[in-house]
This record gives sequence, structure tokens and C-alpha cells, in this order.
Amino acid sequence: MSDTTPRETPALFLSQVERYYPQADAPLEILRKADFALWPGELVALVAPSGTGKSTLLHVAGLLERPDGGEVFVGGLPTTKLDDKGRTRLRRTEIGFVYQAHHLLPEFSALENVVLPQRIRGLDKALAEERAAELLTFMGLGERLDHLPGELSGGEQQRVAIGRAVANTPRLLLADEPTGNLDPHTSLHVFQTLVALARASGLAALIATHNLDLARRMDRQVTIRDGHVVPL
Repeated sequence: MSDTTPRETPALFLSQVERYYPQADAPLEILRKADFALWPGELVALVAPSGTGKSTLLHVAGLLERPDGGEVFVGGLPTTKLDDKGRTRLRRTEIGFVYQAHHLLPEFSALENVVLPQRIRGLDKALAEERAAELLTFMGLGERLDHLPGELSGGEQQRVAIGRAVANTPRLLLADEPTGNLDPHTSLHVFQTLVALARASGLAALIATHNLDLARRMDRQVTIRDGHVVPL
């Protein structure tokens, strides 16, 4: 994230966003003129029952789905009129994703998994490896750089996935149940690592979770009610 980004500019801003899916009788409305602002350096928990639109909200915010109405701003930039190449470019440089499943490449080491997105962006190999090693060491994986995902525990794999998500220093981190597959102790450890990394880098994070204990540790909590994003 650029140090010149003013505090008054949200890292993510949804303005009157609508998203619906066609059905035989009537469209299924998921988001109804939803408004939401996420500020640089802020961690927000998204807590809502299954089927209310958490994943849809994350997909729209992450430019994986186009809204049917309204506007999505990333770092103040309107995105709905961007073509597919422009959206892909913005995702690559400004947005990091963490999912419940780590989706690491099994034939690559922990270091290589974090190097890869940087290389795709065009960073020099030596610099990418240095950045990856620094991230993984920060997250307590300095002794595991050369290990394949199959040689890592579930919590270690998820920390590698977090490192991969922030490797290109995004402005925005979107996480969908990032600790959902982990036991309570490991879940807390991974969450603390994610928070420390976010605080150290100043990125904004929207984290969907069913874990109310973890949600309360964030700056604020929101939910989706009748298609609107509202305080929990």
C-alpha cells in the first residue's frame, strides 16, 4: 500500500451495490443498494449466517463478480467499467485473497508458493525470494521455507497462504473463513499472525468468519441483513 494514500480515501468502498441471480419466477436479490467502507489499516469481521451473501460480497469486493448496480471503489478507483484485463491487473496489485482451503501448489515449497505471485507481477526473482523469506520468517516459518505443503501442518499451510496473499503488498485483504478448517488453538495462532501482518503493513482486511471470539478481536463487526451491510 502506498504511504501517500490519504486516510480519507477508503481502501474499499461499496456504493449502492446490487447483486442478484436470475430465477424462473423472480431474481434472487443478494445485495440491495449496499453501502460499505473499509479504511486503510482497519480489520473488519463479516459475520452472517450461510446463504445471506457473505461470499457474494467478498467476490464483488474482490472484483471476481461484477455488481448488477452501484459502484465498487478500490483505493478510490471506480472499477465497474474496467474491462477484464483492468480488473485482473487491479486484483493482482491491490487485492489479496485468503480462503478456507489454502490452495497451495503442492509441488512448490513454501518459499516458492509466496514467490510465484510476485514473479507473475514481474518482480525480479532474487527480490521476490527475499520478500517471501521475510514474510514467512515474520510468520514463524523461517525454518520451513524449503518444505512442501504436504510436509506442513494445517496451520502452517494457512500461514503460507496468507504470505502469498500479501506478497505483492496489496491495499486490501479479503479472507473467507481463513481459519474454518483449523482447531481452536491453531485457529487463534493463525488469526494472530494475520492480524500482526495486517497491522505491520497497514493493509485493510475484511474477514468473513463464524468464529465470534475472533470477530470480537477485530476493529468492528458487520453483517448482511436484507441485502444491506450493517453493524453487527
